[in-house]
Amino acid sequence: QVQLAEFGGGLVQPGGSLTLSCAASGSIVSIYQMNWHRQAPGKERELVASITRLGSTNYADSVKGRFTISRDSAKNMVYLQMSSLQPEDTAVYYCNYKLGSNNYWGQGTQVTVSS
Repeated sequence: QVQLAEFGGGLVQPGGSLTLSCAASGSIVSIYQMNWHRQAPGKERELVASITRLGSTNYADSVKGRFTISRDSAKNMVYLQMSSLQPEDTAVYYCNYKLGSNNYWGQGTQVTVSS
């Protein structure tokens, strides 16, 4: 089982930018679809962005045009570049991949957007 570890979260002012990173312990980022989810307090976890093994990307409507998912297969890394951040983007962000019927998650990284 490949482990995932997210980092790069923090406190940012509205309108600011932040880049999250997800490090995979094995060579999976170009094999499986990699996803970023987020979970805000009191809300369900939601899919934010995905990148398929062929490199196609998809985004939730709420982040389209502001977030960019990318990967570096050589480094086994997945990134989420976030710009024009708003308070409603405050959440714990999780990196994820699915193998068969099993979902694998990192521990999450907190993003807080506040002045």
